[in-house]
Amino acid sequence: MSNLWPWPPELDALIAAPKHHTLILENDRMRLLDTVIPVGETVPVHTHRWPGVYYTLQFSHFIRRDGEGNLLFDSRAVETRPGAAFLENLPPHSVENVGDCDIHLISVEIKS
Repeated sequence: MSNLWPWPPELDALIAAPKHHTLILENDRMRLLDTVIPVGETVPVHTHRWPGVYYTLQFSHFIRRDGEGNLLFDSRAVETRPGAAFLENLPPHSVENVGDCDIHLISVEIKS
């Protein structure tokens, strides 16, 4: 990954969506976030600059859209296996909780 990040810092998850993302720990090598998305809520458009491991504490179905609102992923359309997943950095996107309970994730973003 290039060190050049094309999106403005204002789209960082902690700035653009502070209601849903809480910083637990950050240093020069990693950032640990606690993410909660209540039932029926949509997280505002935001980014995650660094790749990371996302661990699901509580799963609920969700829809991920790009920064323009186009559908990227609907968890209801696939067989889901809550647990841990590795995701590359995430460009502008929003997440809508369309399930019947809160989504709760812990993510460890790995800085280059």
